[in-house]
Amino acid sequence: MSEHEDRQLVGAFPYVPQQKRAQQKRNSLLESGRELFIKNGYEPTTAKEIATHAGVAIGTFYRYFSDKRQLLLSLLQNQLDKMLPPEPKWVMANPERFLASILESHFKQLEQIGLHQVLPELIIRDPELAEVLIQSRKNWHARILTGLQQAKEKGLTWPDLELEMVAWSILVILENIPKKEKESGLKTDCVELAKIICRMVFPPKGMTP
Repeated sequence: MSEHEDRQLVGAFPYVPQQKRAQQKRNSLLESGRELFIKNGYEPTTAKEIATHAGVAIGTFYRYFSDKRQLLLSLLQNQLDKMLPPEPKWVMANPERFLASILESHFKQLEQIGLHQVLPELIIRDPELAEVLIQSRKNWHARILTGLQQAKEKGLTWPDLELEMVAWSILVILENIPKKEKESGLKTDCVELAKIICRMVFPPKGMTP
């Protein structure tokens, strides 16, 4: 998400603290909001609950944030792009090993951020955010498709597959890994996941042993 899109979505804050103590209160509200949104969901969580959890008065909440949406979008600033899957590199000595490595890092980062759990609920209620996410996914797809086309030009991919559909399929698989883990209770083996994705892209002769 670009800086311009950040400003459009979040809007102007009622007050931006300059002193360290005030900044600490604002940061405490942000962290409390993050924890409660992840634990209880966006809709059930109230500004009052966030303030109580942070140990401040409700008036302090509204001193720094217009509402809980602005607080959540503040948390999401510069994080939305990190929630999208990483970009594989198909034209290299061992794309499968590289993909497994970046997927491992991506899912660890996603777990640390945690806010991906709130996005499905929020998107339904926030058309502006939904549009930004749609555009981010389209941009991701375009980049992956370009990489696949470069691999095809070198004769590495399956010759009979529609690469646009392959790119979307990879995105859908990777986006749904957190949901799969939550429902199954099992961690994803990124080596196996990378193997499956690379089998979608490369015939056996295109793979490096």
